[in-house]
Amino acid sequence: MLTQSSAQALARLRAYSPPPTQWYNCPLTRRAAVLILLFPDRHGELKVVLTMRASTLRSYAGQAALPGGKSDSLDETPFDTARREAYEEIGLPTNDTKLPPGFQIEHLCEIPANLAKTELGVRPCVAFLSSPESDSSSTSTAGESKGESGGGSGVEEKMIPRLDPKEVAAVFTAPFKNFLRKNWESHGPGPVNKAGHPHSWYRGSWTDWHESRWRMHNFYIPKPPPPSPSTSTSSTTTSASTAMKTRPDSQDPTTTPFEDLTTFRVFGMTARILVDAARVAYGEEPEFEHNSHFGDEDMLARLLKMGRLSERREKGEELTKEVLRKASRM
Repeated sequence: MLTQSSAQALARLRAYSPPPTQWYNCPLTRRAAVLILLFPDRHGELKVVLTMRASTLRSYAGQAALPGGKSDSLDETPFDTARREAYEEIGLPTNDTKLPPGFQIEHLCEIPANLAKTELGVRPCVAFLSSPESDSSSTSTAGESKGESGGGSGVEEKMIPRLDPKEVAAVFTAPFKNFLRKNWESHGPGPVNKAGHPHSWYRGSWTDWHESRWRMHNFYIPKPPPPSPSTSTSSTTTSASTAMKTRPDSQDPTTTPFEDLTTFRVFGMTARILVDAARVAYGEEPEFEHNSHFGDEDMLARLLKMGRLSERREKGEELTKEVLRKASRM
């Protein structure tokens, strides 16, 4: 069952109405979407699914990301794009009928589009993956949840990530509400360094971007323990949160660099999107400094007006400070 806080967060997301988006004004080659896939853990708290991108990709190689990618056609909605990419990257079915019995995915809302450094308009889509045990009409406290009596999350036990090693090196999960916190406050052990000592959950700094002061967020997600022999990739009980599992026939070397990691660093646009989504969901501001506006709809509009986001990307085209300065003055 969901905690009261989680049920209220889902209700706020369902009720959220984003401002008009520039996403549909972008040409096809500039459209992308990501999926913020939420699900309840065994304590009834919301978690979010993240991936580590393969080191062989041309953009954002080896970085943490939300499942997602570029649109295939002008007929695709942002949610269509996000769902299709999630299927291609982590094997999440695009049709609820292909989910385990009793599971379903609810499209909760979309939040303002972000401007990627690769000059894409990225539309975050928030969805809830529910199981028979996570009826959002029921709530509990953490002490009353199944996790206290040894039960598990139906989602974590039955949903099996089938990673495409060409795109994704690992899949892992993180406590959603913690993207509003300075310190680790979730169930389970927090982040540690290689020596086993506590590691910061959050670190932030100010930088220049979009011709303004920009808060760069860094979150350090505890790396899950390796799966036991009884939960190998061939097992039907492999869970999403044990992570670091590629398809059984994969010999992809991109998993190797992650073996020595103790945390997964989530930063940049992905971190900002998660902070903004959590702000909407929980109706509160983060404990750390941040940019108050949501997304980059205004900057996208300015760039489109100056003809910057054209259908065809020119060789050597780069989103420089000079370009952003010109756009900000329009």
